[in-house]
Amino acid sequence: MEINIGVRQAPRELNLDIDITTEELDKLVNAALENGSPLRLSDSSGRSVVVPADAIGYVEVASAHTRRVGFGLVPE
Repeated sequence: MEINIGVRQAPRELNLDIDITTEELDKLVNAALENGSPLRLSDSSGRSVVVPADAIGYVEVASAHTRRVGFGLVPE
């Protein structure tokens, strides 16, 4: 799942491709905001990101679906 994290006082957002569900992400973000603890995430390539709770501007789920590859047409 691809996510974007807006960090306060930073000109660019963080882009991550993580291997957790939206429900798990929601729990991690809410726990960080409630406890004032840093949000710690690792992406699918092994990169780790730590964002202080008070610096989180927003967390956006950019893509929760896997991308389809191929040329065949399959009815949905």
